[in-house]
Amino acid sequence: MIEVPTTGGGNLRVAAVQMTTGDDVIANHRVAGALVRRAAAAGATLVVLPEKWHYIHNDKRTLAAAEDLDGASLNAVRDWAAELGVAIVAGSIIERIPGADQAFNTSVLVQPNGEASATYRKLHMFDVDVGGVSYRESAGARAGGDVVVGHAQGHAIGMSICYDLRFPELYRRLALDGAEVVVVPAAFTAATGRDHWEPLLRARAIENQTFLVAANQVGQHANGTQSYGRSLIVDPWGIVLAQAPDEQTVIVADLDFDALASVRGRLPVFDHRRPDVYGDPGPLS
Repeated sequence: MIEVPTTGGGNLRVAAVQMTTGDDVIANHRVAGALVRRAAAAGATLVVLPEKWHYIHNDKRTLAAAEDLDGASLNAVRDWAAELGVAIVAGSIIERIPGADQAFNTSVLVQPNGEASATYRKLHMFDVDVGGVSYRESAGARAGGDVVVGHAQGHAIGMSICYDLRFPELYRRLALDGAEVVVVPAAFTAATGRDHWEPLLRARAIENQTFLVAANQVGQHANGTQSYGRSLIVDPWGIVLAQAPDEQTVIVADLDFDALASVRGRLPVFDHRRPDVYGDPGPLS
């Protein structure tokens, strides 16, 4: 991991890319590349792609589409980052595990020079029954085992993916490890998104006093599942800075880190915690 000191102030323009990913990798690359370029043209210097931006289908075909970390999809992201001079959170890709019948659901933070600087493998598997559909992510995916805070554009970036959003202890751990911005690439379902997407994102931002950049899939995918969309950028007070309409698009917002410092100074919740009573996950370092 590249260690870049946080600045503690200033602004950062970020973008969340919203897509309807299908089962044509080349077509998905084309759409993602165009949207990343749109984000860069709007002045964003940190761009977040959604979960599984390169391929979505059923478990068997998804496993067959797994790639190495130096495969075509992440190489495309490296090229975009270097060409445009932006940092990119490569949403998540299906990462091949050599010799295994499972893959990781993996997010990679790529620097403006094209270098991959942090890798996060989704911790929580989406094994649920909602909207009349039975999802069993663990049938084809293996859970990761590390909490990851990367650095880009002078700020600490906490990494998470989709279903992780329902586990507040992860986001508290990211905050304790210094995250100022937490990214949430997602393919959040339409069935749960209507009631839970925005409340969960705003709660995680408020309780941990961090910015959240949530890039969601939208619409119906080739496997018949439906994603909710409504990608969001939320500030540490819980205010929605930008929200996507129901289409493939890009949303952009400026993150004010002086305002972040002000919130943490006026409401010093981390100083008021009582780990002596309810325990403390503790920082990673």
